[in-house]
Amino acid sequence: MSVAIVDYGIGNLHSVSKAIERLGHEPLVTGEAGEILAADRVILPGVGAFGDAMDHLRQSGLDKVVKEVAVAGRQPLLGICLGMQLLFTRSEEYGSHEGLDLLPGTVVRFEPREGYKVPHMGWNKLQYLQPENPLLGGLEEGHVYFVHSYHALVEQKSDLLAVTDYGHPVTAIVGRGNVFGMQFHPEKSGELGRKLLEQFLKLEI
Repeated sequence: MSVAIVDYGIGNLHSVSKAIERLGHEPLVTGEAGEILAADRVILPGVGAFGDAMDHLRQSGLDKVVKEVAVAGRQPLLGICLGMQLLFTRSEEYGSHEGLDLLPGTVVRFEPREGYKVPHMGWNKLQYLQPENPLLGGLEEGHVYFVHSYHALVEQKSDLLAVTDYGHPVTAIVGRGNVFGMQFHPEKSGELGRKLLEQFLKLEI
């Protein structure tokens, strides 16, 4: 199985690549449209600021490639951390920025709450809202590793697969058709993270 990790000049490429290797697959870190479109699975990683990431995607033309993957529906697509946020319509991080608009919703900063620091950083427990989804099927709820100051407000509840609690429900996993996203870092989330990545690689679209 070929797994393309989209290289647009910003992202946690090494750790995601190593996680795919540990699952017995050979990842292809690439910014070439043809290689991404030919892959069996596509992963969009990301760290840093939303606006910068979208600028890099657009300048490289890879925003159109990722959208083509989503629209064609032949390959499962997974956004990780900032990569998940990029799937949404817009973000309010340092201004207003348009995203890939593959999932309707807005990325907003955590509101200050007593007892809850920003960024939301560390291990927190997932709560499955759609345990029957093939990405989650058969997995027990458990803890995964988060690092983020912004979170996605999902407009359509059917896109929300799992949340975590940080003073209020926080979007943790999303999915629609062949498009999926994880706000946390599965590659840094121990056994549950490994199993979630493995489930993604096994998805039948």
